[in-house]
Amino acid sequence: MSRVAVIDIGKTNAKVAVVDTASMAEVGVLTRPNTVRPGPPYPHFDVAGIRTFLLDALARLHAEHPVGAVSVTTHGASAVLLDGDGGLACPMLDYEHTGPDALAAVYDALRPDFALTGSPRLAMGLNLGAQLHWLLETQAGLASRLAQVVTYPQFWSGQLCGVYGCEYTSLGCHTDLWLPREGRFSALVDGLGLSGRMAPLARAADRAGVILPEIARRTGLDPATPVHSGLHDSNASLLPHLLTQEAPFSVVSTGTWVISMAVGGEARPLDPARDTLMNVNAHGGATPSARFMGGREYERLRGETAPPDAADIARVLRERLFLLPSVETASGPFPGRAGGWSDPAMTAGEKSAALSFYLGLMTAECLSLIGARGRTVVEGPFGGNRLFLDMLAAATGRAVACSASATGTSAGAALLADPQGAVPPPRDHPRGDEAAQAAHAAYATDWRQHARA
Repeated sequence: MSRVAVIDIGKTNAKVAVVDTASMAEVGVLTRPNTVRPGPPYPHFDVAGIRTFLLDALARLHAEHPVGAVSVTTHGASAVLLDGDGGLACPMLDYEHTGPDALAAVYDALRPDFALTGSPRLAMGLNLGAQLHWLLETQAGLASRLAQVVTYPQFWSGQLCGVYGCEYTSLGCHTDLWLPREGRFSALVDGLGLSGRMAPLARAADRAGVILPEIARRTGLDPATPVHSGLHDSNASLLPHLLTQEAPFSVVSTGTWVISMAVGGEARPLDPARDTLMNVNAHGGATPSARFMGGREYERLRGETAPPDAADIARVLRERLFLLPSVETASGPFPGRAGGWSDPAMTAGEKSAALSFYLGLMTAECLSLIGARGRTVVEGPFGGNRLFLDMLAAATGRAVACSASATGTSAGAALLADPQGAVPPPRDHPRGDEAAQAAHAAYATDWRQHARA
């Protein structure tokens, strides 16, 4: 195996990448926005549009970089409901729709305790169980139409090979439907009337099948091309490190969500009120995790910023110019708290530095909540932000490294098809001199005092 086509559906963008597993480099990439249609009947993902894009992209990329296998990774908190003919029983709900909040009291009486599921109670449809409950209660005839609930990566692998499933990493992503320590469905499945209608269980690396004849004709792929089941995107970022690193360590997957995962860390109780959860990794193991919408927060504020110079950075550190939590208040370690700039008169350069420091400090807070130990490896776009990395190292007091892969999600998904792929070691982030480290650490201490006040 040398080239794997990875379908990578994030909350913001959909992508197809060809990963050369001899170097774990992306040799070809095509993307499109992951648009949400406003309705009716409710905000939903453009599944038909994504499908057309994926098939076009597979055809184009395969012509340029012939591939030997296909794998899948997607965002979490999502499933597709299929009818008896394999079509959509209803449009795929956007998990940021507030509709499920209207039935929160009824749902809360059904959902299992956090101690069993490791799944915190989240707003909107961020608990997949809440989505399913709302859809079944509000969409006329859905209960009779519904034949299978399919976790999102397995929907796309199923679209290619005709075999659908439910997979552990997606079930373990704050769904309320799974018991991570026991490896089985929770009582909520029966409570929602879904027993017998959850698609068969699959592991991420399972070969779901080979591409359907019509997919082969449409894309030019060999009809014998294997399709691997796929996994949740944060766990895709974790997988290369599970295969190559000694515990303890932690991985921070950055994108729309910044998700911190601890392997071999200090055992400590998770706090559901602060958006900690128990994920399930690609090997089926329970993995303490914490998260916030760092990428979304960055996008919301970057229009107020400009690249900082050394003087901007020095003033932010010296004068304690902060961005305080939270920008996105519905999740993260400080939920419900509306923060902002400590001094609205900050310059654009100062705001840029304070924003990067904020993201590093929020990440450090998440790592502390899950008992992380050892080196922290940063995956994704924040790995290119020096100020973020500087503050993360100072705030945790531990070494920080950056993944050598530009996008750990695609590399991790490719390893499902070729677990012998040549994973490059992370690059250590250089620490500043002692004075710089002390200045960052003091800033972090004061930020925490303000954030927790």
